[in-house]
Amino acid sequence: MSDLIRARLIRRYKRFLADVYLENGEQITVHCPNTGSMRNCVEEGALVWLSRSDNKKRKYPYTWEYIRTNRGHTIGINTLRANSLVRQGIESGIIRELQGYSEIRSEVVYGLENSRIDLLLSAPDQQDCYVEVKNVTLLEPPVSMGIGYFPDAVSERGSKHLRELISVVESGNRAVLLFCVQHSGIRSVRSAGHIDARYGDLIEEAMDAGVEVLAYKTRVRDGNSNIRKQIPFERTDVTISDRGLH
Repeated sequence: MSDLIRARLIRRYKRFLADVYLENGEQITVHCPNTGSMRNCVEEGALVWLSRSDNKKRKYPYTWEYIRTNRGHTIGINTLRANSLVRQGIESGIIRELQGYSEIRSEVVYGLENSRIDLLLSAPDQQDCYVEVKNVTLLEPPVSMGIGYFPDAVSERGSKHLRELISVVESGNRAVLLFCVQHSGIRSVRSAGHIDARYGDLIEEAMDAGVEVLAYKTRVRDGNSNIRKQIPFERTDVTISDRGLH
């Protein structure tokens, strides 16, 4: 990660802020571009990497990009990068299921609840394909199982997007929910019904209705993230209590 600045995490607070120590010992406040709970991601003293903006209007010029946990897992915490990572994965041909479209548009207004779709794929004589991207960073214990979950907190917005995707399928178009996994320790993804039961129920309803669910994992190299490979999305009725999680 040669293009980024190394630091040590002190704390995250007020959702969008974090305090860190730079390698020279200076303490600074940085922007945390993650609206979730960041459950199991924040470790005091952990190594983090920052990018720096030259925009003089920014109050906090540094942005927190990655963290390496005590277990050696690298996590991309900048959720704003997920859409561009998926778009690059489509354009490079890595995301095989989303090939064959001639146009990709971002943040297009759609749906019955005044939403914006992350990516809208289109081509002549084909159904439009609506792609909703979700960033996954939650790895629950036992970590050796490598199971990641979404969401990491109750998400009405996530449930809203599932309802919208169901309506897309009902209108005759294609709908895809794509989990962008920015955690090196995650090897498969499940819906986090133990955190947001409504979301867990809705994703089952969405899949029954014809919404496609995909999960692709990123790899970090030399300070850059790219979509690397597909990993399983596990549609399962195994409960958290069945696995000894609390």
